[in-house]
Amino acid sequence: MPRLRLALRLFHLALVIALGTLLAGIVSLFERVVRRDLMPLRQRLTRWFLARLGGALPFRVRVEGELPTQPMLWVSNHVSWTDIPLLGALQPLSFLSKAEVRDWPVAGWLAHKAGTQFIRRGAGDSSQVGQQLTRHLQQGHHLLIFPEGTTTDGLALRTFHGRLLSSAIDSGVAVQPVAIRYLRDGQPCPVAPFIGDDDMLSHLLRLLSSSACDVEIRLLAPIPSESRSRNELARHSQAIIASALLLNAAEQEQAEAA
Repeated sequence: MPRLRLALRLFHLALVIALGTLLAGIVSLFERVVRRDLMPLRQRLTRWFLARLGGALPFRVRVEGELPTQPMLWVSNHVSWTDIPLLGALQPLSFLSKAEVRDWPVAGWLAHKAGTQFIRRGAGDSSQVGQQLTRHLQQGHHLLIFPEGTTTDGLALRTFHGRLLSSAIDSGVAVQPVAIRYLRDGQPCPVAPFIGDDDMLSHLLRLLSSSACDVEIRLLAPIPSESRSRNELARHSQAIIASALLLNAAEQEQAEAA
C-alpha cells in the first residue's frame, strides 16, 4: 500500500510538472511573437500551476487572514521548498531565490518564466539586486522573499536580513508578513523541513511516502514601510512572525546564535 501511494503521487506530480512546462513554453513562444513582456499573464498562470503543484503534495492547507489588494513585499519564514507552491497559490507572486535554483532541471526554467528574481550569495551585488526588486514592486507586482536567507526546521527563526527589505521602502509599498508552519498530530512535522544536506529527490520521495500533514498559513497585518528603516522593518516582521508561530524568546536566541 505505501508503495502504491508513492507511485500514484509521483505520477500525479509528473503530470502537473509536464503541464506547467507546456504552459511556460507556450507563453514564452507567445512573448516572442508579440515581442512584449507578459508578466501579469505569467504570474496568473504560475499561480494556477502552483496551486496544482501544491495539490499534488501530501498537505492539508489552512489559510488565515486577508489577502492584500495592493502590491506588497511579502516576507515569510522558510521551512522547505514546498513553501513556494503553497504560498504562490494564494496570489500571483514573484519570488526571490538563490541563483543556484536557476540551474535546476525544469524547476529552474519554470521559476525563471514565473518571474523569479535570482540572487547570488556573496556576489557583492546587493545594490543591483535591491534596484531590481524595487523596479519589480513599482511595476505593480507582488514579490515574496524569505529574509532568513535559508530554510530552518520550523522550530525557530533565524535573523531577518534587513537589506532585503529596502525595496519596500524605496518603492513605497507595505510589508506583508506571513507565517507558515507544518504540523503532524499537532507537533512540528519532522518530514517537511528541507534543511542541511537534504537533496531535492531524497526529500521529495520521503515527503511523498509519508502520510499527509497539516499546513497553517497566517497572513498577518501589513506593516507600513513609511518612516521606517530597513532594520526596523526586519525586526518588526521577524517579531510578529515569531509570535504567530508561537516561538518563545529562548528558542529565538538559540537560533540566532546557531
